[in-house]
Amino acid sequence: MTAESAEKLLAPVLSAFWDDPASWTLDTYRAHEGYEGLRKALAMKPDDVIAYVKDSGLRGRGGAGFPTGMKWQFIPQGDGKPHYLVVNADESEPGTCKDIPLLFANPHALIEGIVIACHAIRSNHAFIYLRGEVVPVLRRLHAAVREAYEAGYLGKDVLGSGLDVDITVHAGAGAYICGEETALLDSLEGRRGQPRLRPPFPAVAGLYACPTVVNNVESIASVPAIMNRGKEWFRTMGSEKSPGFTLYSLSGHVAGPGQYEAPLGITLRQLLEMSGGMRPGHRLKFWTPGGSSTPLLTDEHLDVPLDYEGVGAAGSMLGTKALQCFDETTCVVRAVTRWTEFYAHESCGKCTPCREGTYWLVQLMRDIEAGKATMSDIDKIADIADNINGKSFCALGDGAASPIFSSLKYFREEYEQHVTGRGCPFDPAKSTLWADDRTAHLEVNA
Repeated sequence: MTAESAEKLLAPVLSAFWDDPASWTLDTYRAHEGYEGLRKALAMKPDDVIAYVKDSGLRGRGGAGFPTGMKWQFIPQGDGKPHYLVVNADESEPGTCKDIPLLFANPHALIEGIVIACHAIRSNHAFIYLRGEVVPVLRRLHAAVREAYEAGYLGKDVLGSGLDVDITVHAGAGAYICGEETALLDSLEGRRGQPRLRPPFPAVAGLYACPTVVNNVESIASVPAIMNRGKEWFRTMGSEKSPGFTLYSLSGHVAGPGQYEAPLGITLRQLLEMSGGMRPGHRLKFWTPGGSSTPLLTDEHLDVPLDYEGVGAAGSMLGTKALQCFDETTCVVRAVTRWTEFYAHESCGKCTPCREGTYWLVQLMRDIEAGKATMSDIDKIADIADNINGKSFCALGDGAASPIFSSLKYFREEYEQHVTGRGCPFDPAKSTLWADDRTAHLEVNA
């Protein structure tokens, strides 16, 4: 791929000026048409803004891909209750690292998007729920909110429109479960972060039992560009059902890890060609299209379009577009064991399938990795994963089951080698899988 063709594939909008000096300041943001989308939105009726975002085809960038405009449309009007917007910035999915860099380099895109969304859903108060561990981002976000207040983009009578909008930045206490929208709402209200039973859905009874929209950072930050440049412009990128641009987080055994903003529908092969490929001398073995909670794929899926429909047809989910790439030196069993330990640790414990299932998955996965298991244990982890999948209170259980199912689908032989070889086949001293390589190694040393 030439540099020219690569440039055509990339679509920097959110990341267009991340490399500018002081990219996070209001002056830099306004120099790049910042808050122009807000001016256009405030000149429209709230319902027209909702319809405009809906027509653009913008889908939620937090994992599920639910249409953003449709989610806004669910908010009941004329109910006499306060309406709230909550931005989910609790980025905790292993491999996902797009919202935090976005907030660090360009926080005003989110703030402008929040004011537009508040105008649309008739809300006067928005909350940003941020991971408490990322203190530098928290400070920068606070500074950006102060700038917006001072410039008249927040507070009373925003830009003379009669709209009042306040933003509260809330630092979470570090729980993966609070990425689930109803657990996040409980945490915001000062309670233990645990998923709520639905219905009622947040659009009807969310924060403080009032109508609430919960959106991902990237979803809201994408709105200003749509309002400023037009829904038709947005639809020129991506595919018919998954239009627009998005951030792909490329990590793992790759030569050039980082954020790559491109139209939906680009392939991993194209992203790897742009980023320098896998690390020198190695090849791709398996990868996740949307973080560790999405079923893993292999090198057979390099040309799968990275949009919601394409990845779904391949048997996985686009999720948060966290492309974790692993080369042939990686033990699949070891990787899945570490992910399973994470889900067991982060389970809130509210429902039995997830609480007990993830615990026993960890015990069995550790035994398989150490070569202490039997062949029946391989079937047992599949059975336990099946008892979790679709039967837990929230999607954390499904996420814990996904790596088990998909790794058994593509790499069952590797699991069996751990059992028959009494240990990891990637250890030359114990391996039967790499017997020829071990023999060659011994011959060379002789």
